[in-house]
Amino acid sequence: MSNHEHHDTAHQPVHRKEMTRRQFLAYTLGGTTAFLAAGPVLPMVRFAVDPILTKKTEGTYVKVVEESKITSEPQEFKFQIHQVDGWYESDPELAAWIAKDDQGNIFALSPICKHLGCTINWNTQKDNQYFCPCHEAKYTKEGKNLRVAPNPLDEYDLKLENGFIYLGPVKPNTKV
Repeated sequence: MSNHEHHDTAHQPVHRKEMTRRQFLAYTLGGTTAFLAAGPVLPMVRFAVDPILTKKTEGTYVKVVEESKITSEPQEFKFQIHQVDGWYESDPELAAWIAKDDQGNIFALSPICKHLGCTINWNTQKDNQYFCPCHEAKYTKEGKNLRVAPNPLDEYDLKLENGFIYLGPVKPNTKV
């Protein structure tokens, strides 16, 4: 390559690749479509993610009954809780079987059978046991499973305050 040829190539204008009309329209339509699609998608993503990111609060206790009304014979008490499930708020009515054990300690059992989730009753067969009428599961007064059910009845977290019984979340049975 001679000095003269090198000189000619150095002074030629730089040829830039220009965008065609078709490319311009494709980029413009693609960007507009992405922008418009983000409008409905972002609220849906936020709806799905926000409940996961919210801080979990400690289980709250609900005032159920006066301590003086509790006997050694289990009694059913109904109470309402306020729950928030994602964006849905509700106030379902729950029930608990509350009694005193042989040492005089108060405990509360969930009425949900551990076999298939039916509702149990106390002493319907005059044998001082909880009985599930659906599949004939039986439990002791403390919730120990005797027949059919694979696990004991769940227990409510319980605290006594100012002469009242407050129930919290359900936990595995600690009495049996």
